[in-house]
Amino acid sequence: MTLLRAAGVARRFGDVEALAPTDFELAAGESVALVGPNGAGKSTLLAILAGALEPTAGTVTGGARVGWVPQRPAHYARLTARENLVLFARLEGVDADVEALLERFDLPADRLSGELSLGNRQRLNVALSLLADPHVLLLDEPTASLDPEQRLRVWEVVRGVCDGGGAVCFATHNLDEVEHASRVVTLQEGRVV
Repeated sequence: MTLLRAAGVARRFGDVEALAPTDFELAAGESVALVGPNGAGKSTLLAILAGALEPTAGTVTGGARVGWVPQRPAHYARLTARENLVLFARLEGVDADVEALLERFDLPADRLSGELSLGNRQRLNVALSLLADPHVLLLDEPTASLDPEQRLRVWEVVRGVCDGGGAVCFATHNLDEVEHASRVVTLQEGRVV
């Protein structure tokens, strides 16, 4: 069963074609790795799939709840990790177990997120993406700043989403991580190759 489908999605930034018209499907139980060099269009495709970036052409369809982990921290630096989770849960309109997420990702609950290490900020990003219990999880370089133990936690999350009938799509430069994918899609210069 297809959970998310992109039909001819493309994105231009002025004269630059960041993503050529692309068709993409994400099926239940599937984990897809997006690989390719910097500037290949991986982050652009993920942002379009997440609904965070409007395509200049094409459409994205599917009724699945989507969780998104962008490459850069996507939370408020002046709030603590706990306050960020509570705020985003309210914005999502969900009753999330914030304390369980703080514990699951071993986050310093009462430190301002702007004072957290890069790895802790990334773990907070992952925790935020799980607030609404998503069917589809989109991850942009999710383990780039994590230590080996925290990387294992991220891959446990990926396995859990897929085993629960959801789907995951992640961008990575670490080719060792493609072992966590059931399918690999390579992009180069904004095109699937």
